[in-house]
Amino acid sequence: MTRQHPFTPGELDGDRLAVYRSITEGPRARGPRSFDLVSESGTLLGPFNEFLLRPALGDALQRLGAAIRYQGTLSGRAREMAILAVAAAWNSEFERTAHEAVGRSAGLSEAELSAIADQSPVPLDDPHEAAVLRLTRALAAGDVDDGTWSACVPPLDRETVFELTTLVGYYSTLALQMRTFRV
Repeated sequence: MTRQHPFTPGELDGDRLAVYRSITEGPRARGPRSFDLVSESGTLLGPFNEFLLRPALGDALQRLGAAIRYQGTLSGRAREMAILAVAAAWNSEFERTAHEAVGRSAGLSEAELSAIADQSPVPLDDPHEAAVLRLTRALAAGDVDDGTWSACVPPLDRETVFELTTLVGYYSTLALQMRTFRV
């Protein structure tokens, strides 16, 4: 049973309408889209509807998510592996489904997608991608031990680690919100 109130565009005004438009007209809506942002009735899908409950917080969250996806330095493959690793750790169906589609567009194979979803080893030739996945899994589990840090930094630099911690925190927040509101 859902615990959410699906906001329809006709009932939105002020700050809620501004957040709605930022999501539906911002970077997520431009270019090729691998998943729908709104339902046929115009209700925001996935975590985005709940952003309208507290527009100031929702707008900050949606801007953070857009920055992670469109302004980060991770390659598309590495970013989507990290997002999918968080989705697997939280068993977040929406994020898994949405970002598997994005991951396919970024070049992830079905075998890689399946292994990430199963939290199984993923044979990766690129040491940067391997470090991103290993570090993300450690972050999603709650800590980065010294062995993981030493194995991942380098090839990753501290700036990339900051980006990954931000990504893991953001997508973990979305997973928690969707679980709480039964989205």
